[in-house]
Amino acid sequence: MEFLILTKTHQMAQYHLAIEQANQQYIQFKVIFENVAPNAIIHLPKWRPGRYELGNFAKNVRGFKVFNQEGKTVDFQKVDLSSWEIQVKEPTTIRVEYSYYASELNAGSTYLTKEMLYSNPVNCFIYQDGKKDEACEVHLNIPSDWNIAGSMEREGNVLRAANFDELADSPFICSASLQYNQYESHGTIFHLWFQGDCIVDWSRVITDFKAFTEKQIEKFIEFPVPHYHFLFHILPYKAYHGVEHQKSTVISLGPTYDVFGVLYKELLGVSSHELYHTWNVKAIRPIEMYPYDYQRENLSKLGYLCEGVTTYMGDLMLYKSGVFDLSQYLHEFTGQLQKHFDNFGRFHYSVADSSYDTWLDGYVPGTPGRKVSIYTEGCLLAFVCDVKIREYSGNKHGLDELMKRLYFNFALAGKGVSEADYIGLLKELAGESIEELVKDYFYGTRPFEAILTEALESIGLELTHKPNQKYSAGRVGFKAMQVGPHFQVAAIYPGSPADMAGLMLNDEIIAVNDFKLVGDIDQWLTYLDNQNKRLTIIRQGKIMEFPLPEVQRSFYLEYGIQIIENPNNAQKKAFEYWGK
Repeated sequence: MEFLILTKTHQMAQYHLAIEQANQQYIQFKVIFENVAPNAIIHLPKWRPGRYELGNFAKNVRGFKVFNQEGKTVDFQKVDLSSWEIQVKEPTTIRVEYSYYASELNAGSTYLTKEMLYSNPVNCFIYQDGKKDEACEVHLNIPSDWNIAGSMEREGNVLRAANFDELADSPFICSASLQYNQYESHGTIFHLWFQGDCIVDWSRVITDFKAFTEKQIEKFIEFPVPHYHFLFHILPYKAYHGVEHQKSTVISLGPTYDVFGVLYKELLGVSSHELYHTWNVKAIRPIEMYPYDYQRENLSKLGYLCEGVTTYMGDLMLYKSGVFDLSQYLHEFTGQLQKHFDNFGRFHYSVADSSYDTWLDGYVPGTPGRKVSIYTEGCLLAFVCDVKIREYSGNKHGLDELMKRLYFNFALAGKGVSEADYIGLLKELAGESIEELVKDYFYGTRPFEAILTEALESIGLELTHKPNQKYSAGRVGFKAMQVGPHFQVAAIYPGSPADMAGLMLNDEIIAVNDFKLVGDIDQWLTYLDNQNKRLTIIRQGKIMEFPLPEVQRSFYLEYGIQIIENPNNAQKKAFEYWGK
């Protein structure tokens, strides 16, 4: 095969992608590297920024081969699961060929069908060790009627990136069915790309997106990049996922028929969250990830900043911009409260330690009661810190002032943020007493009830709770997923009747007091309220029975937030400034 080298004035990596027999879902790569030194190492990234766990993308690589300029094969040795040593005797140009299996469609994956090519390059593009700074060109051999959505500089079917970091952070969608529109805010063009069989309510989308975009830029003063792309995969089945990039985000959402109905608030929520990441995580970045090291875990305890603050601010900006009213915002915030109180891992592991351990099991439930969510716990602590800053500054500043300082003093200065940097700014803006709060709640496991109640009351709101309306959760102390007519135990409240009776996770409940269940467990438990109750279950193929002890208390409470009936002037003023 002849070499595919373009005329150019500087060294660059060239990637040629083909999609022959797309139904097999293999993307064919031909990658040309110049000036490859003896024993040079070629890497495929082991993880993707935005998801703090190893991805093992190399499991999708097939037929890895290396050729020299004459088309002769070059020997190589695989030196770890995602790296290859190229055995040349002198600096030379090589061509690496391989196929990448692209069968998974989510916001962070790579996917191929006859109708679409979607690539998140960090999954499937290789690079030379020590040469990430080289310019990159991507040549796409795709049907002539396909459009290309993405943030990279484009000339026809050629995409260009200044270096591998930009390439790895620049997903793109190629398809004949892309729908496009745009809006402008503070001099920046925001591009909207929808992929999928959906009818887009453009007027509604542009009005709402422009509102929360302008509010976020107002808080930071400027937008970090010259243009930005929202890439939406609208899917016919249930989906909810977003991944941040410096100049774009990819969001998958479904089912299609609900995206502009009951899921519209989810579309707004995830989009505002991912846009806020343009500053927080992509620009303001933990020092452990500055720069990204694609070949190993980038361990950090700053998940409460990266994801917690973003979760809090993403929804708050929808309220501040008028896209959400107060009831809509409090509904979302209450969801975080409920997740917090329902997770007994909060008594065992701090949010800082849970951040460090996302690389172990951060995206699955994991061992029951072991850890907490950096999204949920970090969001609640961000709210508390926001209020503390407002109290200390007399409503002059809030958490958005801290984030703005991180952006100007660290991101724009080309520096990563350490835990000490973040805590130092908190102390500067909220006073020395914040140090004890950080110790007890960020790095400790002290219960949140008191600080949440105090923070809410400071702005004229109050925390409420009531018994869970489901008998199984509220009175017996277990949560279950319906599987056909039966119920599989998914969570057990410590010390509850379910716990004392000996129920275990994944037990399949098939009857209550010998009454066969047909999707009606709470109806039977309620009907038998004043009687002794027995659960019949299946555990590892055996039918077993468990009498339930009676306990006169409630479990799995339902939490909420309401406006204080008669707020004082200080609370009214604080609420007003908090919502601006």
